[in-house]
Amino acid sequence: MWPIPGKYTMVAAGAEGPTRLNAFDNALLAAGIGNLNLVRVSSILPPGAVYHPVLEIPPGSLVPVAYGYIISEVPGDCLAAAVGVGLSRNSFGVIMEFAGRCSAEAAREAVLAMVHEAFAVRGLELVETKLAVAEHRVQRVGCALAAVPLWF
Repeated sequence: MWPIPGKYTMVAAGAEGPTRLNAFDNALLAAGIGNLNLVRVSSILPPGAVYHPVLEIPPGSLVPVAYGYIISEVPGDCLAAAVGVGLSRNSFGVIMEFAGRCSAEAAREAVLAMVHEAFAVRGLELVETKLAVAEHRVQRVGCALAAVPLWF
């Protein structure tokens, strides 16, 4: 079992690439997490995790991350990705991810609604919400990505 992460940050970016994988990789790089080994996790923020605006992780580290992304090869497509973190008092938090062919504002609204729903079904009081959103207009092959890396 891994230790429980005590820190988190939120990142979001969009990028182009010659292929779908390159567009995804370039979005990871633009978001500042492209040189890490990401381990995708579901959406629970550990109790007591503290927000840090700057990622302080050595390249190559294994990093748990909740993320959403979308890739398109249709020039002109508007892509958006968002993550929302809902915080409660004296309990764990919830991370929600969204990605779609829409504006940043629509992605923001969708992820915020998902955070509110996640708290409602858990019976938790939502005391604070943090959001990160990226919008990208596809030129050739584009990607929008939003993520919440967790670290120790």
